[in-house]
Amino acid sequence: MPHSRIAIYPGSFDPITNGHLDIIQRSLRIFDRVIVAVARNSQKNALFTIDERVALIRSVLKDEERVSVDTFTGLLIDYVAAQKAHVVIRGLRAISDFEYEFQIAQMNSTIGHEIETLFMMTSVQYGYLSSSIVREVCSLGANVDSFVPPEVKAAMVTKYTQNKQ
Repeated sequence: MPHSRIAIYPGSFDPITNGHLDIIQRSLRIFDRVIVAVARNSQKNALFTIDERVALIRSVLKDEERVSVDTFTGLLIDYVAAQKAHVVIRGLRAISDFEYEFQIAQMNSTIGHEIETLFMMTSVQYGYLSSSIVREVCSLGANVDSFVPPEVKAAMVTKYTQNKQ
């Protein structure tokens, strides 16, 4: 039986956007399984807790049986190895993303020689989209329907409404 082609798509996903979902769907054309790995990064000032992010991602991807959602702490390459995967997927929006991601990929390659990084360009309609921009726009009361799935929008609106009270 051939081995399964598993890819890890890591990130903070605070929140998951339509751009992230586009990368996941396109990755499923290449890989048998994609693990969305939510990083536990205490240095970021997150809107959603790690558990809320995982729940939102699972809700949005509930019908996609080849996607699982997990969390990790520590070195990404250690997590990738523990999952018996060999590929890390990274979405790129612009040249500025590439410079940072290239450094990370080179470091990962140096430490974990068997780990490959696949850079995937975002689809044109999501080239400007980032979680931080979506958070800012939503916090100012603007409509985010075209940026995130409905359940993510609802969770964001609830969060910002609670934070104003």
